[in-house]
Amino acid sequence: MGQLLKALSMKPFKIIYYIFLIFIGAIAILLVFSVFPITGNYKIMVVQSGSMTPAIKLGSVVLTKPAEDYKIGDVISFRNPENPQKPITHRIFEIETQNGETFYITKGDANNAPDKRRIQKRDILGKVLFDVPYLGYAVEIAKKPYGFLALILIPAAIIILEELIKIKDEILKIRQKKRAKINLE
Repeated sequence: MGQLLKALSMKPFKIIYYIFLIFIGAIAILLVFSVFPITGNYKIMVVQSGSMTPAIKLGSVVLTKPAEDYKIGDVISFRNPENPQKPITHRIFEIETQNGETFYITKGDANNAPDKRRIQKRDILGKVLFDVPYLGYAVEIAKKPYGFLALILIPAAIIILEELIKIKDEILKIRQKKRAKINLE
């Protein structure tokens, strides 16, 4: 009976443990892909403002891919002229052609007016294929030294704890077998 209770109490812990490990693994993969380019020109980025709310929430992770052409209504990510390390993700509001060159006027869904800067196609990083709300917070934390340490140390501590529990259980089984053997003699 005691073993059954122990097994039942460990099952929720193991489920939470595996969900946690999957979550940590997903963050690690997103961290790697957000730093290094993915083949096929896919790019993973973290949305760092609420300008696209409610369509794309602050802290979401977006996956973008360059397209041959863009149309009004497409959500795109493009280089920020003031800070190229932090791209902007907005919706195409209007398209203008001037002297044979195409310019895109963008607007954040939550913004009152379109952006003042016209975007050229060469500045577009890609069209947003999908977004995952709030996952960007975890990716951003993992990019920091303490967050990265937590990404490594917490799973390592859980694995070590689980292994220590298994070792303790094996030692107890061996002791019980020795006692049973001594009692039979």
